[in-house]
Amino acid sequence: MLIELWINGKKVNAEIEPDMLLIDFLRKQGCFSVKRGCETSNCGLCTVFVDDKPVLSCSVLTARAAGHHVVTLEGLQEEAEAFGAYIADQGAEQCGFCNPGFMMNAVAMFRENPDPTEEEIREYLAGNLCRCSGYEGQMRGIQTYLAFKREKGASE
Repeated sequence: MLIELWINGKKVNAEIEPDMLLIDFLRKQGCFSVKRGCETSNCGLCTVFVDDKPVLSCSVLTARAAGHHVVTLEGLQEEAEAFGAYIADQGAEQCGFCNPGFMMNAVAMFRENPDPTEEEIREYLAGNLCRCSGYEGQMRGIQTYLAFKREKGASE
């Protein structure tokens, strides 16, 4: 089956099997930030944006992404880099395995709700599995980043 889609702004035409999962297709395209973690759509490690909406690429057939725009963390370097520094500063990137999916979901949250409460942050990121940090570092990193953005916005 021949499909056409855009990955991180680049048009891609490819021959796929009808049952190929989007996660496998993206990794074949060199998008190694997309990780397989649970095989049950519960960990968030495989999160990507399809037409600017976060989806779990392990539960989407590649054929369903045909004609759409898919963005992985590789396509969000500038946006994710600033936020990533705050996560690292809090020591919340210990092994780094969950970071790409976590960062994708955090960026989606920032876009959807630029000033979330602590409860809203916890609800939004509830689908992200991290076995190393206990989430406190991530929470501090998000809150510090949001405070920086508020301060920056107030000074502009």
